[in-house]
Amino acid sequence: MSVFVLDRRGQPLMPCSEKRARLLLERGRARLHRVVPFVIRLIDREADRCTLQPLRVKLDPGSRTTGLALVRETESVEPDTGEVLPGAAVLQLLELAHRGHAISDALTARRAMRRRRRGHLRYRAPRFLNRRRAKGWLPPSLQHRVNTSLAWVQRLQRWAPVTALSSELVRFDLQAIQNPEISGVEYQQGTLAGYETREYLLEKWDRTCAYCGAQNVPLQIEHIQPRARGGSDRVSNLTLACACCNQKKGAQPIESFLAKDPQRLRRLLAQARQPLKDAAAVNATRWALAQALKATGLPVELASGGRTKFNRARLGIPKTHALDAVCVGSLAAIAHWQRPTLMIKATGRGSYQRTRLNKFGFPRGYLMRTKRVKGFGTGDLVKATVPTGKKVGCYTGRVAVRATGSFNIQTGSEVVQGVSHRHCRLIQRNDGYGYSQQQIFTKKEAGEGRAKRTTPLCLPGLKAEVSRAI
Repeated sequence: MSVFVLDRRGQPLMPCSEKRARLLLERGRARLHRVVPFVIRLIDREADRCTLQPLRVKLDPGSRTTGLALVRETESVEPDTGEVLPGAAVLQLLELAHRGHAISDALTARRAMRRRRRGHLRYRAPRFLNRRRAKGWLPPSLQHRVNTSLAWVQRLQRWAPVTALSSELVRFDLQAIQNPEISGVEYQQGTLAGYETREYLLEKWDRTCAYCGAQNVPLQIEHIQPRARGGSDRVSNLTLACACCNQKKGAQPIESFLAKDPQRLRRLLAQARQPLKDAAAVNATRWALAQALKATGLPVELASGGRTKFNRARLGIPKTHALDAVCVGSLAAIAHWQRPTLMIKATGRGSYQRTRLNKFGFPRGYLMRTKRVKGFGTGDLVKATVPTGKKVGCYTGRVAVRATGSFNIQTGSEVVQGVSHRHCRLIQRNDGYGYSQQQIFTKKEAGEGRAKRTTPLCLPGLKAEVSRAI
């Protein structure tokens, strides 16, 4: 994992390796600027005297998780034709987990509680359409995805000399490849119509046979209720099946074919009626995110998901959100992609609500009026050194504050309760995100289907130097 570097005035320089950062800290040429992600600040250098290389931030937007990658742009020359081919050298991989579903659930609960409380009040005339929404308004759960993605792009701009951006805008647009001037109703005919239906079913049924669960085999479009028995061609009546199951089912009703497996039958019928909420969320926010990226003033490259998938398959790269971001856009080669991924989870900064409610929406308790106790807030990264007592030892992790000044500390493996604030030292303020590190295996290990290792991240790399600095 690369280390971000700032000059003495806080301007971004080229990221460096962990070994070089360790030497700079040991020799006193750099100071610790931020722990997670790891950022150092040089004390003897300015950006005006340094040579900077072109860096690009790439995004693979998603409903639940957005992949980000910081890459250095490279070029290679094709020996036969002399054509200059673009490439990328990976410097940093990140995956940002959104909390849009939590926001939606919180708003739904608030609405229900307000209705419950107002049921005991005097009658009030209903009011409709009494609040105006600005043009381009998005629900809070969707706007959160745009805001958090843009926030991390801006953070990377502060820590690295980013010169361009790339983002995936649409999944597939094959007709635009054949006819760049296509528009309007022309999209409803030709290759795209059937291809979009197939891609929809692949996403909806997780690329598996609905009857036997087979994966990595050719799949066929299958009618749940056969057309010979009155079934329609609507998407809600379509599923995916391998060739063996498709021939075996034939024109049988689904109830007869799966009579011996009622559990699979119930799951299949329920999934057939389930909409693609995640795909709808991405479609609703893709243009808002693209416009927000253009507002940064940097050149923005917008690419399709088809090109991303083509690049990943051609270069033999495993499928993750962060590596999908690396494959966005026009690429001929990718280097140094076997890097650990920084997993970022949006946790929020707490709640403005100071009154806890019961299931009926009435008060049941109250929180502290202030969120900080003795200079610490819940979620801060602290280092506690307890000299005596049952809790003797050194602990590093997230703190949960109490009004009494006796805190809980969540380390990587346990929760240490009852640590006095006098033994705690602040490392980094809570910024609304939780961090962990995920190791990416090599191509051979990824092909063997090994699971990825995820470890809690408190002090990433350079542990001895960080401990000395704090």
